[in-house]
Amino acid sequence: AFFVPCPRQLASSGSTALGRMRGLVAVKRVVDYAVKVRVKPDRSAVDIESVKMSMNPFCEIAVEEGLRLREKGHLSELIAVSCGPDKVSETLRQALAMGADRAIHIKTPMRTDQELQPLAVAKLLAKVVEQESPSMVLMGKQAIDGDSGQTGAM
Repeated sequence: AFFVPCPRQLASSGSTALGRMRGLVAVKRVVDYAVKVRVKPDRSAVDIESVKMSMNPFCEIAVEEGLRLREKGHLSELIAVSCGPDKVSETLRQALAMGADRAIHIKTPMRTDQELQPLAVAKLLAKVVEQESPSMVLMGKQAIDGDSGQTGAM
């Protein structure tokens, strides 16, 4: 998982007490790793309409690490964030069921496996970080659908 501390947030809050730190964890909805994917008949994309979707396994690891940090007292709140169509709320509910305190859904009709590119996601996450002022951002190392691993680096 990527751990991105936000030192300017610590400096601006006037407190360096670890117990007051908030964490933000990015999660992505992907085709379940056990599903055999099929290409659409027109060969334009992968058919995701009738397949099982789940949280990206690497994002799940990031959520678990955030929960461990909260249990140890290093974080006071863990916020899950994801972007995509309405069905992304299922993935956010899974993060809440795992133990996240809140969830933020950035709604967009774009397909997260093709149309919503890593740079756009990074910019959206930057705006959420700006609004929420977390002390730490946690992300999985890559998504299993595109395997690009670019969003965290941006």
